[in-house]
Amino acid sequence: MDTSSLMEQILSSDNLNRAYLQVVRNKGAEGVDGMKYTELKEYLAKNGEIIKEQLRMRKYKPQPVRRVEIPKPDGGVRNLGVPTVTDRFIQQAIAQALTPIYEEQFHDHSYGFRPNRCAQQAILTALDMMNEGNDWIVDIDLEKFFDTVNHDKLMTIIGRTIKDGDVISIVRKYLVSGIMIDDEYEDSIVGTPQGGNLSPLLANIMLNELDKEMEKRGLNFVRYADDCIIMVGSEMSANRVMRNISRFIEEKLGLKVNMTKSKVDRPQGLKYLGFGFYFDSRAHQFKAKPHAKSVAKFKKRMKELTCRSWGVSNSYKVEKLNQLIRGWINYFKIGSMKTLCKELDARIRYRLRMCIWKQWKTPQNRIKNLMKLGVDKDIAWITAYTGSRIAYVCQRRVMNFAINKERLTQFGLVSMIDYYTERCVTC
Repeated sequence: MDTSSLMEQILSSDNLNRAYLQVVRNKGAEGVDGMKYTELKEYLAKNGEIIKEQLRMRKYKPQPVRRVEIPKPDGGVRNLGVPTVTDRFIQQAIAQALTPIYEEQFHDHSYGFRPNRCAQQAILTALDMMNEGNDWIVDIDLEKFFDTVNHDKLMTIIGRTIKDGDVISIVRKYLVSGIMIDDEYEDSIVGTPQGGNLSPLLANIMLNELDKEMEKRGLNFVRYADDCIIMVGSEMSANRVMRNISRFIEEKLGLKVNMTKSKVDRPQGLKYLGFGFYFDSRAHQFKAKPHAKSVAKFKKRMKELTCRSWGVSNSYKVEKLNQLIRGWINYFKIGSMKTLCKELDARIRYRLRMCIWKQWKTPQNRIKNLMKLGVDKDIAWITAYTGSRIAYVCQRRVMNFAINKERLTQFGLVSMIDYYTERCVTC
């Protein structure tokens, strides 16, 4: 493919329109200039032609990204860089033009940040490899990958494919545009800010070199962005691969392997993209399920959404719970979790009963509502005057009868087991 006049393709009306629509769909926070995504249309109407001419003449200067620190579940922080909305628009236009070119080069077992690919496909591919006898896992953790990408190495790799100097120039400018941390400017000597529209593509371009090396060595692997696992047939092979691939990553790509988090393990000890793995002795094969840490994270969020002291209506709590349930099931539906879904369903219903019981407030109101739900008057009276022990009351059979699954479903609550069964790939 001829890439010598790629800038004109980037600046075509069709490409820029698609880039604008995508940036608006993504919404996102303001960059260092404070411009909101809703203001982009008016800004481009006034300055669009000037920006296009600056890009053609190599005079456009990207603004620094705004540093945002996102806490990690296991401690520490993930550094995100928020570009200005104008720079997100330009980066999106560049990414749209470069993606089809690089899609032809990328490995089939690379799944992250690519069109029509997802984490679930990576998990299913990994399971296929494990079940072919490759049940020793090399789990390589790249230390702060997005913060450590070597600019010169990356630009050299890009230069092998992209022959338009204007495009090479603007990509490098984005890499060195700098970072604003609490109004203090800092040079970006290495790294590609995680959060920019161009960063995922640049990450894949860099790590495609690793994919090619692993393919050359005949290794079974899957990679999702910087999360890579290699599957081999023996512990000895796994240790050898860990040494050799780690050396390639550090010496040839200039990246850092986190040896404290990287490990050789069996599938049962692996956490990959939120999934855990187990051996089903009846089916004689490995299967996936939500990892214990993913379950704990779900439970924590569910508990927040069913907090009795949260001053919102119960219908709003159910609405937010449904969003959580649907999102979680849609992600983990390729895994086995029937029993888990039943347990979580019961826990959610119990916590909602406590919210409803508290909302009823007075004994008189509680008696009236229990009777409406079919509870005998005497039992309703005894239950209502049990005292203020909400958790105790809501564990009793009378509450399970009064506020049962069917009534909560009528109230709008999505059942995890029902939703999972509808969408489950492995049922």
